[in-house]
Amino acid sequence: MRVDVVGNVNEVRTIDIEGRSVVVIDVLRTTSTIVTALAHHAAGVIATETVPQAKQMWVGNSIRGGERFDKKITGFDAGNSPYEYMSGDIAEKVIILTTTDGTRALIKASRARHILAGALLNVRAVASALLELQRDILLLCAGEQDEFALEDGLCAGCIIEELYRQTRSPLQLNDLGIILHQAVSQSHDRIMDLIRTSSSARRLDKLGMTHDVTYCSQLNLLDCVPEMREGNELKPYRKLRGGNMCKRL
Repeated sequence: MRVDVVGNVNEVRTIDIEGRSVVVIDVLRTTSTIVTALAHHAAGVIATETVPQAKQMWVGNSIRGGERFDKKITGFDAGNSPYEYMSGDIAEKVIILTTTDGTRALIKASRARHILAGALLNVRAVASALLELQRDILLLCAGEQDEFALEDGLCAGCIIEELYRQTRSPLQLNDLGIILHQAVSQSHDRIMDLIRTSSSARRLDKLGMTHDVTYCSQLNLLDCVPEMREGNELKPYRKLRGGNMCKRL
């Protein structure tokens, strides 16, 4: 099985995506928020690329959420903090979501065979789903404003590490995948500390969102794999042997 890692959304090409299982990673904070919302029984999350698209979309029993440059969009019901999607108020609601990098990466991956949302919160569950799907894999780090984001790269390395733990089959990694896997292997017990040093985390700290950084840095908190389907809507991954995979541990 081939596993490639792409460092930010602008680097990915159509040829990298087609026919593969793609995992979009935006640890701080889009994919962490999506995983959290579905684990707290949101009906679905629709990814939109622009603010006007999110404003114009109408879906029954929905709320609008999102951010630009880490700040809640004026007039929206919620921002992009996972804590805004933990209450019972979001149960059975569809979330129309637009963010600076994460939702753009999800839409960029739309030609993949399978599209999953990955975060540190659900590394083990994502690896299990990927092995069940049995396709070559692309780990697409959303990045931060078109640059590599440390937290996304560490998450990709954790997913590779978990793939090795769960399978005896050899994995063929690209150069970035090798580097990130080695980084995680040598510092697995310091992942949270490393994330706190990232530019994304430092910026959120300055905005008073340290609690988001702490939450999103937790490993394997949720057994929940969002899968993007028709209409760019993410719902719990349907396991090939039946049922849904989305629950809190």
